[in-house]
Amino acid sequence: MWTYLAPILLLLASNVFMTIAWYGHLKFKTTPLLTVILVSWGIAFFEYCLQVPANRLGHQVYSAAQLKGLQEILTLSVFAAFSISYLGEAIKWNHIAAFVLIIAAAFLLFLE
Repeated sequence: MWTYLAPILLLLASNVFMTIAWYGHLKFKTTPLLTVILVSWGIAFFEYCLQVPANRLGHQVYSAAQLKGLQEILTLSVFAAFSISYLGEAIKWNHIAAFVLIIAAAFLLFLE
């Protein structure tokens, strides 16, 4: 069971760092671009420290396509929570519809 769950938990944690690195700077529009790039790279380092082992461990029980599908579902979930809680942006009906379609596509990767 742990061999199936550990990669998912690591991917979830890596997505938190990735989302902060990619979108966290949007609240700091007056900060120089070079500064936010360097800070984002620093945050992304920790994302890679979690993502690489997640995929290495995960590939023992999931295909690469399945890992990518899991990644997309987790990315959307983390992004939606971040967008609402940190950026204060609403998730609209069309965002939800698009997310559902992406999740459905990722689900197809697990059909044998």
